[in-house]
Amino acid sequence: MSHPRAAADPAGDILVRIRGALPSLRPAERRVAEALVADPGAAAELSISALARKCGTSETTVMRLCRALGLDRFPELRLALARAASREEAQHGYRAHLSGEISPTDTLEDIVKKITFSDARAIEDTGATLDLDALRAAVDALAGARRIDIYGIGSSAFVCLDLHQKLHRIGLLAFAWPDPHAALTSAALLTEQDVALAISHTGATVDTIEPLRVARRRGATTIAVTNFNPSPITEYAGVVLTTAARETTFRSGAMASRIAQLALVDCLFVAVAQRFFDRTVAALESTYDAVRSRRYAPAGRQRRPPSIERG
Repeated sequence: MSHPRAAADPAGDILVRIRGALPSLRPAERRVAEALVADPGAAAELSISALARKCGTSETTVMRLCRALGLDRFPELRLALARAASREEAQHGYRAHLSGEISPTDTLEDIVKKITFSDARAIEDTGATLDLDALRAAVDALAGARRIDIYGIGSSAFVCLDLHQKLHRIGLLAFAWPDPHAALTSAALLTEQDVALAISHTGATVDTIEPLRVARRRGATTIAVTNFNPSPITEYAGVVLTTAARETTFRSGAMASRIAQLALVDCLFVAVAQRFFDRTVAALESTYDAVRSRRYAPAGRQRRPPSIERG
């Protein structure tokens, strides 16, 4: 597993990287990772032997986890955890301890605070850890594509349809395929001039992976949007864009991922739209005029012209 930002900032996104690695870890390694995420400040104060004992495993397992996270030595992990805990405390104060976990005794006010904080953190962490080189490669591919296929199943289908609508409105030939059979048949017709983009929070959804695999076999440029790298879908993606959503009580993938995926998709779309700025503005004006008569506007209210950000 490679972590391009690890060398530049060993602390930087350590908690995000740990969460992203969880599905690919062995059970013993996962116990250590979960302990680190649960209380990074306390874990940073432990020796490697103390951490291993606390998690019921060996020092060798702790070192394997370090290497899986792109770190060579345990002291690097301790320093990264200490810096991450300190940064979270400084940036978010008491809210840094909000886990997003909902308990039976939480008040409605508690629920609102936890959910809004978790959603804001998902966007913030996604932006902070997004690989800009990968994003640039994805933008280049979409901007130069003859045709764009977008795959997504379940909750990811909503994000798939959102990106399709955005790209279509600026005149790009894009298709959304939330049905797995339709996705496969469409992928089988792609060429080297085309792009296939698959969205899967877990990166393990067969109905999303298979059309991406077919698209790659056909020579299309393949892009994956997922919360976990590595994951099965990344094996068939030439470009991987990673979100940083946190799953919490009642908010498994379907809810936790969507806000981060939408934020990433917006970054991708706006960067593509910017490449064709004048054409984009003209296309948005045309599509806005086409539906303007379907909107209620009180007499005397002046309608604002469309922009890249507003549909």
